Amino acid sequence: MSKRGAAPTLRRVEVVVNVASGSVAPDAPAEVEKIFADFGINAHVCAPSTEDLTNCLRAAVDAGPELLVVLAGDGTVRAAAELCGPKGPMIAPLPGGTMNMLPHAIYGLRSWQDALTVALAEGEARMLGGGEVEGRQFLVAAILGSPALWGPAREAARYGKARLALMRAQRALRRAFTGRLRYSLDDGPRDKAVGLSFLCPLISRALDEEAPALEAAILDLQGLRDVVSLGFHALKGDWREAPAVHARPCRVARIWASEHIPAILDGEAVRLSSSATIGFRPDIVRVLSLPKALRES
Repeated sequence: MSKRGAAPTLRRVEVVVNVASGSVAPDAPAEVEKIFADFGINAHVCAPSTEDLTNCLRAAVDAGPELLVVLAGDGTVRAAAELCGPKGPMIAPLPGGTMNMLPHAIYGLRSWQDALTVALAEGEARMLGGGEVEGRQFLVAAILGSPALWGPAREAARYGKARLALMRAQRALRRAFTGRLRYSLDDGPRDKAVGLSFLCPLISRALDEEAPALEAAILDLQGLRDVVSLGFHALKGDWREAPAVHARPCRVARIWASEHIPAILDGEAVRLSSSATIGFRPDIVRVLSLPKALRES
């Protein structure tokens, strides 16, 4: 669920550029400054090293801007959203990563330069909902259980590290039938699954973007054929498309396991406790968004 309104006048703007991210060129900070200058706005740009990224984000939020622009991947945007919260600065998540699922959902399939230019000219303030688990928010998706182990394998394959990708894929396969999760969706009956994922409504293809719920996908492997299918789809980037996956809307989910639960939140690998509750939150962060007609143009 989201609330929209006219974008406020921008007097103070902070920009964080992750030049080590998937699709950010070294001259990106200068390009950002020029785009803002064309709109008569003097933006403060920070292009930190990877080790100093979190400190740069925190300093940018502490500066109290009307707008925080983040040119980075989905994981960095998630960190910025957690720092801002629903009452902090509005953020503009530009596509600077590899997947860029959230920026593309907010700005359409545009380059970051075009997305920023159109957002400054036509953007509107919007409260964005998403998911929350153990005090961590996510705006794209959460993956829990053994499918989360495919994330490192896919990253290694993407960077051409074939041997490392194979080792990680073999590890994920070994755990495909072990460590099943117990879960309950919306206080329904308990059941078992190898893994679960939760997509936010803006990203889901099954939910309306205003839906006050997450799309829960349940993975139940029955044999080797399902394992092979899971591996194929996971390495392509979306294990939810595997035939053994079943999806439905969900507001609150409770998950139990015999040990810590491996998870991926917006592309970042984390480890949850052996029991976790995932729920939909309607007020994660305010974003500078485009109207739907412009996003689809």
